[in-house]
Amino acid sequence: MQTNLVQQFANDPEGQEAEEILRACVHCGFCTATCPTYQELNDERDGPRGRIYLMKMFLEGGEVTEKTREHLDRCLTCRSCETTCPSGVKYGRLVDISRGLMEKELPRKPQEKWLRWALTRFLPDRRLFGLMLRLGQAFRPVLPEKLRTKVPPRRHASPWPSSSHSRVVLALAGCVQPSAAPNTNAAAARVLDKLGVTMVEAPEAGCCGAVNYHLSEHGRGLEQMRSNIDAWWPAIEAGAEAIIMTASGCGAMVQDYGHLLKDDPVYANKARKVSELCTDLGAFLLKEDLEPLKAGARAGKVAFHCPCTLQHAMKQNGVVEQVLTKAGIDLAATKDKHLCCGSAGTYSITQPEMSQKLLDNKLKALTVDNPVRIVTANIGCQLHLESKADVPVNHWIELLDR
Repeated sequence: MQTNLVQQFANDPEGQEAEEILRACVHCGFCTATCPTYQELNDERDGPRGRIYLMKMFLEGGEVTEKTREHLDRCLTCRSCETTCPSGVKYGRLVDISRGLMEKELPRKPQEKWLRWALTRFLPDRRLFGLMLRLGQAFRPVLPEKLRTKVPPRRHASPWPSSSHSRVVLALAGCVQPSAAPNTNAAAARVLDKLGVTMVEAPEAGCCGAVNYHLSEHGRGLEQMRSNIDAWWPAIEAGAEAIIMTASGCGAMVQDYGHLLKDDPVYANKARKVSELCTDLGAFLLKEDLEPLKAGARAGKVAFHCPCTLQHAMKQNGVVEQVLTKAGIDLAATKDKHLCCGSAGTYSITQPEMSQKLLDNKLKALTVDNPVRIVTANIGCQLHLESKADVPVNHWIELLDR
């Protein structure tokens, strides 16, 4: 693709990166076949190829309107198009850059500004989110049905193992998961303990930065990344062998710390090391002897939903399925595994209509084989799926913890 960026962006490091990505696109259109929003709307501007043209137009100084941004906002950033693309176009990175630059050039309407401001201040704050969630859970029985389905029931974590081993891995508690699904990391710690591995959380580590970064608050997102690196660094220096991700949405962001902070003179080397140590829980377990986990693993027929961040961003498609099969779990057949469930971080809040359509599609695809349970690998997907599912929805590690 030929490009001619205006000077304002041509001299900007992010603009230069965007131009390099644009030039990789050959307009083939293979991406449209796997784009959830294009499949629903059948509009070129709501598919990756059309959005690439819209971003190119913006970066070249063309007129950009609210309609242009509407098509970009409707993108889930699921990155299914990246898996399909024969030219290796880094579409997710291009969208992040373009949205961030566009946010500065085209002010949003007051109500949109307020919503995005609230999301970037509320969701990444673990304590504030936890407080508000407990309030919602307390009043859940009397809430209107639409709102009640958005509030997950209160869950409790089983005890963490008290033993310690020579092998140590780090975990990220994150911002939403400790309150909404506190047993996830506890279950992971118990499973790893059975395999002779100690998992620890750094209390000072918080949100991975994804909420702010993907809502174009790049500066705040980068600060959260630096804060996490500081929190993890003592354990890394002490020999922690990996940073285990139990939420693939966080994993997709942490694996990019090295790239996003590559020009930071203080954090560049540390960020690169963090990205090297970042691994999904499934990928870590696949290398281990899972024989100690097989006893009691029977859980009936289970449908696994592979989050977009796990299969398209972290490139771990099929890994968790292998772990579950090795542990003796009976996996149900599913359809359209490559398509997004509609959660996509804050997408279910900013684009509720499209999000619900994709959720309905995904639940049909996950239940074609009548599973007794749905499991997934990301807290956002878990909460979104269980809001309408007729069967329980859990993190997959809870099956192995049994």
